[in-house]
Amino acid sequence: RGTHMRSYLALTSGQVKKAVEAVKKSKPVYAEIIDFYGKVFEAQEDCKSRIDLEPLQLSEDLRTARARENLSLIEIKEFVYDDTESTNLFMTICNLSKNSNPQLSASAAVIGNAVKKTLKPAELFSGLLEGNEALFENIADELQVEKQVIGYIAYNSLKPSIGACAEQLAVYLGQGEPWLQGFCPICGSGTILSILEDEGRRRLVWSFCWHLWSAKRVDCPYCESSQNKDMHYFYNEEEKDTRVDLCDNCKKYIKTIDSRKTDRLIYPPLEQIASMHLDIKAQELGYAPGIRLFMQV
Repeated sequence: RGTHMRSYLALTSGQVKKAVEAVKKSKPVYAEIIDFYGKVFEAQEDCKSRIDLEPLQLSEDLRTARARENLSLIEIKEFVYDDTESTNLFMTICNLSKNSNPQLSASAAVIGNAVKKTLKPAELFSGLLEGNEALFENIADELQVEKQVIGYIAYNSLKPSIGACAEQLAVYLGQGEPWLQGFCPICGSGTILSILEDEGRRRLVWSFCWHLWSAKRVDCPYCESSQNKDMHYFYNEEEKDTRVDLCDNCKKYIKTIDSRKTDRLIYPPLEQIASMHLDIKAQELGYAPGIRLFMQV
């Protein structure tokens, strides 16, 4: 995974806090929303330092078979999680959400109260990993809250465990080898962000496990086009460390953080939130996001 990767990424709750403060200073328009998300990110990194998971082990036969078929190491439903820590984080996020926007605040209060009565976060965690949308729809109807809010809290409560699983599984992948498929080599999800490192090396950030892995420098991560005529980008003169790569072949875009053009710590989920104005611009130009985050509210 390389030493450079660890030099610019925020990895602890303290570093996340520094990253949040730096972005608030450079992008004051986002200060209020980042205040909320920053507290969630810090709580997640604190949680990650405490979780206890059984190691995910893959047999050589299974790895070989999945590699032969160009499949990810595991499916999302195979992730494991620390039930105690995930449940505690679930309640923490509910409480933090009470100080966010009115819609999220009201829904989080209802969901938190439901946990104190009959709602079991573990059922939500299992349902999310299994892709059981009906479960979330039924609970949303029962509680009269938006399904997206339940999904947001459930996913973000699981995220530290998901990240720990991804780190365990990464040892099964060839170190430093560019991944040529349009999905995560670990979990099979689509990519949400791109990061440029020293010497122009490129890593993709995957949308479910948020792991980073080396990728080809110029290819579109969605349609895999490598035609120069299809590729172009734009950026805001005032924030040259973030640009939007556009593909005319599939009409999709991906935001790219250039770590060489900033000395601040980078925390990918924070970068995703603090660049939403670029999503708006790209979509106004007629490009679609390669993937829509269901866990963002």
